[in-house]
Amino acid sequence: MCHESVGLVARALEGAGIATVSIFVRAFAHVAGRLRVPRVLVTPHLVGRTIGPVGDVRRQRDVVEAALRLLVEAPGPQTRWDFEPAGPGS
Repeated sequence: MCHESVGLVARALEGAGIATVSIFVRAFAHVAGRLRVPRVLVTPHLVGRTIGPVGDVRRQRDVVEAALRLLVEAPGPQTRWDFEPAGPGS
């Protein structure tokens, strides 16, 4: 799904009362802002590897857990968090 479609779908779901979190790579973070995506987690990863490098299960899990925390802890729509990997070699 293209990055713009993700934002439009998230807004439609939010309009129906379903809270969402979208994960964008930093290269497209400006698109999330322009589309007013409700809750956005921005990662430093490459395009096509939004939740992390291929095979890096630990990093991918960290991103998904951060997205779930955002869903629970965000004060409301229009919240953006930047994911920063922890630890050496990140």
